[in-house]
Amino acid sequence: MLASRRADSRRMLERKVIDREAAASRAGRSGLRRLLASVVIATAAHYMLPRDQGEPPPPRARDKIGPAAVDDHSRSAAASSESPAGSWKDMLLRVVRKMSAHRIMALAAGMTYYSLLAIFPAIAALVAVYGLFADPSTIARHSDQLAGFLPGGALDVAQDQLTRVASNGAQTLGLTFLIGLGISLWSANAAMKSLFDTLNVVYGEEEKRGFVKLNAISLGFTIGGVLFVLAALGCIVMIPVILGFVGMSSFGDRLLSAGRWPAMYLVLSVALAVIYRYGPSREATPWRWISWGSATAAMVWLAASTLFSWYAASFGQFNETYGSLGAVVGFMTWLWMSAIVILLGAEIDAALEHQAAAVTTASPQPLDLGEARSADTISPTQVG
Repeated sequence: MLASRRADSRRMLERKVIDREAAASRAGRSGLRRLLASVVIATAAHYMLPRDQGEPPPPRARDKIGPAAVDDHSRSAAASSESPAGSWKDMLLRVVRKMSAHRIMALAAGMTYYSLLAIFPAIAALVAVYGLFADPSTIARHSDQLAGFLPGGALDVAQDQLTRVASNGAQTLGLTFLIGLGISLWSANAAMKSLFDTLNVVYGEEEKRGFVKLNAISLGFTIGGVLFVLAALGCIVMIPVILGFVGMSSFGDRLLSAGRWPAMYLVLSVALAVIYRYGPSREATPWRWISWGSATAAMVWLAASTLFSWYAASFGQFNETYGSLGAVVGFMTWLWMSAIVILLGAEIDAALEHQAAAVTTASPQPLDLGEARSADTISPTQVG
């Protein structure tokens, strides 16, 4: 009897424990469901309910000018007047970083391809216009003056094409001539548009000009390049004639020999400044006859072309390696080197514009050198 009562008490106690655990489990599941429901409701309210339009979204760190957008490396640019050596160091470091980030070598290779395709139509257009004023057969002889600037392979390719085109004789100004000239200029225009596209990458711009405006600008640059070469050849021919007429022929030879280098440097500097200003699709920026980038690129190009000419004449073995294509390969190498130098000057100008904008808009806390964009991409709302 006593044992039976104890067994009943034990079963009642076990039943109470089981009922208590079941109640606790049901309560826990109910609480979890309530928690999940609360999270779902809060999330839906966050994304579905209208927000207060009076408060703008917080700006990103890279879009605002302030302590959070600068680091110790960029602060030295703001103190350029106090430490010019440090600001130049910052600028050079930015140029190196951006040349690597923009893959300048690959972009220059693309420019070389389009330039090689455009060089022969450009020569055809040059000879066609030259034939309107002089005997086309003399243009190859006058191009010998470029021997100091172009490597042997490049000069050989250009002179061979000049001789071949000039052998057709002078053409009269007519519809056929104009159509042929237009086709040649349009074909040569591809290289100029390739240069514009590459400069957009360097300056961090997207092409915003329409088809008509873009082609009008690029054709203007192409025609300007042809006219410039014609003017240069005219000076090479006329200066010795004029000086010989006044009895100074020996002085004329010395003048052409010594004066062609500073004249070429000045012309290249101005031409590159024009390309850097109007080539990329940019907002209005102040005009400068010669910029740091164009002056540096012109100097580096003259030095590099001279060294490459000396190397090709002394050590280059393009013909032994590439056979009949040796001259073409040497020409392509020189074009590639020239494209790299042109893009180097653009990177220098872009870095200097960035540095100037950083100092003037947020001194003494400029934009971060690694993240900021070119000067003309900084909106007025980001300054102040």
